[in-house]
Order: sequence, then structure tokens, then C-alpha cells
Amino acid sequence: MTTLQKIAIGYFLALMGAASLNYIPGLTDAEGRAFGIFALDIFDDALHVASALWALAAALISHRASRMFLLIFGALYLGDGVFGFFTGYGYLDLGIFTNASEGMSFTIFRILANLPHIALGGFALLSVWKLDRA
Repeated sequence: MTTLQKIAIGYFLALMGAASLNYIPGLTDAEGRAFGIFALDIFDDALHVASALWALAAALISHRASRMFLLIFGALYLGDGVFGFFTGYGYLDLGIFTNASEGMSFTIFRILANLPHIALGGFALLSVWKLDRA
């Protein structure tokens, strides 16, 4: 198993963990926000599970499939996190199409809410460009 395949397995685990956040008692507040920062709904959970299954399939298929997963996933999630930072909503869950822009904000909650997608997307792209070892 190559480095990128191992990283894709890591993404499978991380994304399944993200999908389970709403279902672990004590991790959500009274308003349904995970860790009191971001609200995850059924669309977010479905996106995380679909992405996790894509990561697992890519890791099990080949190095090339893992590379393509990390490249495409990385670009999509990084872009979603950047959009979320600037508008308050991302595009992967169609939030930018169903909500008015909240404008740019440097609040800690806006940063923390978008940091997971920025970090996951950024690391995926970095993996393809710097850690790719067939």
C-alpha cells in the first residue's frame, strides 16, 4: 500500500468520524451545533459518508485512484472552506444557493467552522504534490 493509499484510508476514518458527530451524545449543544461551533444536518452527513466511501474505494483500488481522490476531494473541500470563510456558507451542501451571504468575517466561530474543510482540502492537495510516492 502506497503513502497516498494510506492517506486515503485516513480520510475515510476522518470523514466517517465527521459524519458521526451528531449521533454521539454530548458533542452537540442545545441548538444542534457540534462542539458549539457548526451545525451538521443530514445533507452534511450524507456528503461526509459519500466522501468517506469514495476515499475507501480509492484506497482499495490503487495508488492512481487514491491520487485522483485526493486531488479532486482536496480542491473541492478547500474551495468549500474558503467560500465558507468569505460568505458564511459552502457550496458542497448547496448552502450558498439556499442562504444569503453573511459577508466576510474574522470571528473565531467562522474560522473554526471552516477550518476542517480548509485543513482537509489543503492536506489532500499537499499530499498529492509533496508526498506522492508510488
